[in-house]
Amino acid sequence: MELALLFLCQIFLQQSPVILHIPVDARWAQNGVTVAGGHGQGSAINQLYYPEGLFVDDDQTMVIADWYNDRIIQWKMGDTNGQVVAGGHGQGNRLDQLYRPTNMLIDKETNSLIICDWGNGRVVRWSRRSGTTQGEILIDNINCWGLAMDDQRYLYISDYDKHEVKRYQIGDMNGTIVAGGNGKGAGLNQLNWPTYIFVDQQQTIYVSDNNNHRVMKWNKGAKEGIVVAGGQGGGNALTQLSNPQGLFVDTLGTIYVADWGNHRVMCLPKEAKQGTVIVGGNGGGEGVNQFHYLMGLSFDRYGNLYVVDYGNDRVQRFSIE
Repeated sequence: MELALLFLCQIFLQQSPVILHIPVDARWAQNGVTVAGGHGQGSAINQLYYPEGLFVDDDQTMVIADWYNDRIIQWKMGDTNGQVVAGGHGQGNRLDQLYRPTNMLIDKETNSLIICDWGNGRVVRWSRRSGTTQGEILIDNINCWGLAMDDQRYLYISDYDKHEVKRYQIGDMNGTIVAGGNGKGAGLNQLNWPTYIFVDQQQTIYVSDNNNHRVMKWNKGAKEGIVVAGGQGGGNALTQLSNPQGLFVDTLGTIYVADWGNHRVMCLPKEAKQGTVIVGGNGGGEGVNQFHYLMGLSFDRYGNLYVVDYGNDRVQRFSIE
């Protein structure tokens, strides 16, 4: 059963003009390669300290929310050291500072980073142009954790305190609730500590509903969501998740989720009742086939998988075979 489900896993990546198809029999190497960090906890430019969110650009450049270092660091493939591209001036709320950033994305139209500045309760934009020394506030007074942008440049932000996801036009401070917003709970119209989000081309919203140990799908305009992964209580069965985090959904509706408490990445084809472990699942640890809790995940245009190994202060790359 597990093997059959694995063969169903497909991705069509549209981060570049080329639409990449990964064959139905795709597998990923079980041993990861460290491509960022991995030199212990610290603030040197070859280190990470409890990294969280991850964005992989078209040229395989990684942008990482280096949470405990209060900075966003960029890492080019093959480099020993990263480059600080936002924050890095100590913890604080000045426009040149960040405070425990959790996530970010690249807005290609403005060549900028949009960052969840979690500790400051704000979303900021930081130009990627050379010489940039500070950001600007886009949204203030929000308990943000995850964010995504759709093809029409609407911004989606998860608020873990209000247990909701809102959609914003750039420049709009108010937003519209598009998932949750009915208080903390486990109902189909509720969320409990939403973290990472993913939005597809139909503006369908997928949410890692962390404390409900499930992934929820909210169709555009829906008043309640659909459980598409987990939802069977926290646990390590193939039908369960444990505090899910990073999230990716391909154009066929296959879900890839960082199963935080189980130290594994799960793949669930559309409408599947249970998932398949594609990497990890070998207990918490620092081996090449292990994670010590995991946060963000992403794919590059070739179908290689990148996972933020939070407790090991590194990003691991798993090559597609």
